[in-house]
Amino acid sequence: MTNEIEIGRGKRATQAYSLDDVAIVPNRRTRDPKDVSVSWQIDAFQLETPILGAPMDSVMSPATAIQLGRLGGLGVLNLEGLWTRYENPQAILDEIAGLRSESERRSDPKITAKLQKLYGAPIQPELITSRISEIREAGVVVAGSLTPQRTQEHYQTVIDAGVDIFVIRGTTVSAEHVSKTTEPLNLKQFIYELDVPVIVGGAAGYTPAMHLMRTGAAGVLVGFGGGATSTTRRTFGIHSPMASAISDVAAARRDYLEESGGRYVHVIADGGVGSSGDIVKSLAMGADAVMLGAALARAEEAPGQGWHWGIEAAHETSPRGDRVPVGTVAPLEELLFGPSHETTGSSNLVGALRRAMATTGYSTLKEFQRVDVVVSPYEADRF
Repeated sequence: MTNEIEIGRGKRATQAYSLDDVAIVPNRRTRDPKDVSVSWQIDAFQLETPILGAPMDSVMSPATAIQLGRLGGLGVLNLEGLWTRYENPQAILDEIAGLRSESERRSDPKITAKLQKLYGAPIQPELITSRISEIREAGVVVAGSLTPQRTQEHYQTVIDAGVDIFVIRGTTVSAEHVSKTTEPLNLKQFIYELDVPVIVGGAAGYTPAMHLMRTGAAGVLVGFGGGATSTTRRTFGIHSPMASAISDVAAARRDYLEESGGRYVHVIADGGVGSSGDIVKSLAMGADAVMLGAALARAEEAPGQGWHWGIEAAHETSPRGDRVPVGTVAPLEELLFGPSHETTGSSNLVGALRRAMATTGYSTLKEFQRVDVVVSPYEADRF
């Protein structure tokens, strides 16, 4: 069976589905939401919710990473962001939040130029150490993120500082990178030599995900991250609808489990997961957990103060993201566990997941991956 379609006479393409195109269907007995478990374990670390905070400066600071960790999630700190470039990043965050656009367009070249300038400050290894130490001293699981380009330069500092989970996150990450000018990161050798679990991505297809799993990664990020802020599709023409991407990578996980003789690699949806319904559908398509950006940037404690952006928005030569308004919804705890006063799926994220699982009759996240799904484009916003 194939899902290819013809685009004219000279090109065939794969038909793919976004999270908006699918919905779950209750087809069995229901359960009490109190009987549902949303706990998740990766390597030796048991977490009460399948929620990771995206390594974006508008989302995760050391303080919010600690708070998310105490609430049962995993905060991932961007180790190339403002927190490792400035001793006092709060002044910089205030400046970014206070920038006013002179254009009616979402993209403003002057704001982009300002972000590029602010992120042009050098990364200070001693700040990497102090930020990781601050999180570690709070007694929560410590996770930090580097891009593949910076990993070889800073990974030893990260490991020495005591990170528990190492994240290598980029727009597109492959197991083999070819370069004639620089020595590329050998992911398989790198991961093999580390004593901590590594989560790596993004990947958006079966083959690249299988290659990443074979490097020894504990988890694979699906998608390109920064869904609400990213302009990668507009800038590079790169895009992969998340429902199909998650399903393809989940199939790679299944086949790799058999190939490796039982080694399970976690699939983490990263990008375009902006509401409680998106979380539900990501897990239904086969994800083990979700990495949230905009959804957590709406918390009152979020460093972005109602604004959201990713580090790719400040790339020195090819910026591919915008600073976007997301507003403020509720304190982080209420945003995760309710009660909700919104009808948009922007708060009580974990509570909504529990109810969806209970309504469809599943008691664990692993079981919920078997829930029935239909293709049903969402049309409510058209009315």
